[in-house]
Amino acid sequence: MAVNNIVEIKHLTKIFDDGKNNVKALEDIELEISEGSFTSIIGGSGCGKSTMLRIIGGLENNYQGDVIVNGEKVNSPSREKGFIFQDHRLLPWLTVKENIRFSLPKEQKKNDELIKKYLALVGLSEFENALPKQLSGGMAQRVAIARALANKPKILLLDEPFGALDAITKVNLQEELLKIWQKEKITMIIVTHDIDEAVYLGENVVVMTPRPGRIKQIYKTDLGTPRLRTGVQFTKARDEIYKEFFKEAEVPFSYNI
Repeated sequence: MAVNNIVEIKHLTKIFDDGKNNVKALEDIELEISEGSFTSIIGGSGCGKSTMLRIIGGLENNYQGDVIVNGEKVNSPSREKGFIFQDHRLLPWLTVKENIRFSLPKEQKKNDELIKKYLALVGLSEFENALPKQLSGGMAQRVAIARALANKPKILLLDEPFGALDAITKVNLQEELLKIWQKEKITMIIVTHDIDEAVYLGENVVVMTPRPGRIKQIYKTDLGTPRLRTGVQFTKARDEIYKEFFKEAEVPFSYNI
């Protein structure tokens, strides 16, 4: 595995078998993701993009091929792989602060400064004693991000984390996520069905085919810093990816990001 690659996937195939039927979710995926990068994975419903993310995160371990993260083959979840879902999954009986504390390893349970640091990072210092029911959807998702980051993962995996939010909240959280990525310099991979979101957040956008999911194309967005949702570069990248969903294309064998 190359020194600067934190994820390396070789010939990944995933088949779901319920005893009666076999469903091939992923077929012969080849992908490399460099450390510190931000990658978007996009495709239609059922294309296997969330399944691939779960395999990278160790939540699915019955697959064919090799999936290597930070130099080790993935067989199970670990603290070096943070996961954020569409549902924030906060424990409703615990305060914001205690939700974060609950996720920490034993040696860090009493580290209030660590908890305060990551609440400040997501702009929720004043809500450390609030219960989840007292938070908006966007605020709850910020807590989920803080909770994942407090474990200091090498890679953050986001499975449609803003899919249930309104448009304005979604845009605000996208901005916050970019700031966190730039500050923490952590590798991020987001799965989304929103092309604009994929282009705006990802340095690289991986386009998946319908089931069985394969990599159809990878685009480098080259939006620069600061990123803009308008302008030639954004419009060009977005239009190219929109067109990709409506044309037949031969699937290349492998990619190296």
